Amino acid sequence: MATFSISRLQFLRGDFSGKQQPLRPPWSPSETEFTTKCERCGECIKVCPEGILEKGRGGFPQVNFKRGECTFCGLCADHCPNNVLQRIENIPPWQIKAYIETNCLAKQGVICLTCRENCELKAIQLPLSPVAVPIVNLEECSGCGACYQICPVTAITIRLMDK
Repeated sequence: MATFSISRLQFLRGDFSGKQQPLRPPWSPSETEFTTKCERCGECIKVCPEGILEKGRGGFPQVNFKRGECTFCGLCADHCPNNVLQRIENIPPWQIKAYIETNCLAKQGVICLTCRENCELKAIQLPLSPVAVPIVNLEECSGCGACYQICPVTAITIRLMDK
């Protein structure tokens, strides 16, 4: 039987699966370890050049992709006084990915290319068809959020990678 940990807040809110976790800064450890070690000093929020980090519930930093995308500059990790955010070579900054939801305009028969046009990694592909429905190549997606803010119908979610 697989084991996993959830925070006390998740337990109290009935999120026993742990799927409603806030998005933490890049290079964050597990939610439990993050909320245990982070002292909520706000240094990562202050130095984020994209302004996507904000204080969330309990004063813990969280990512808000409505403000923009993550460029993985590393300043948040470099300025974390408790080394909660740890950049490790050849380890991705997080396990979040972009997902195209059912309200996508292309899935409704409307031609829309905005998500693909804003994906520098070309992780979003449009197969040839009369109205191409975007597909996210999860192996290529960095979870940067560049596609999120630009979507005209908020049809993209950025969340932990589906298992």
